Amino acid sequence: MTFIELAKQRYSCRKYDSRPVEQDKLEGILEAGRIAPSAANRQPWHFIVIREKENLRRIHEIYHREWFRTAPCVMVICGDHDQSWIRKQDGKDHCDIDIAIAVDHMTLQATELGLATCWICHFDKAKTTAILNLPPYLEPIVILPVGYPLDQPDPSRHNEKRKSIRDIVSFETL
Repeated sequence: MTFIELAKQRYSCRKYDSRPVEQDKLEGILEAGRIAPSAANRQPWHFIVIREKENLRRIHEIYHREWFRTAPCVMVICGDHDQSWIRKQDGKDHCDIDIAIAVDHMTLQATELGLATCWICHFDKAKTTAILNLPPYLEPIVILPVGYPLDQPDPSRHNEKRKSIRDIVSFETL
């Protein structure tokens, strides 16, 4: 499969099979995040993997969607603001950018392994921090349910719902 084909296969899954995700597949997803590029190679991430039923029940409190409860694994991707690179000229913290790159790598690796994911950013950050007892320098940025999909991606969505290349690209219009 080419990269473009893989990217088109990735979608936001909202219906998961209950079977557990194998350890080697989870490790592959985590490795994809680990090797992601980051500003000044600071690698300001920390990945928390939640699989035990009681811990999943607790983490379900942070995002109230029934489909979220169907994923057999949830990863909480945190940004370490003590490690992230900050642009000196304007103080721009690149932690969120670095986390987005790592999560994108992870979602694509999951897709290649026959798994599905869904980025969740609209969750209760304070409750997540409390449940996971996170130190102040770690910010939960993305919640990533992972599992085997019970639905299928709609390949037509790439043509119908995406802006055209002409709408998003400019060449040398200085």
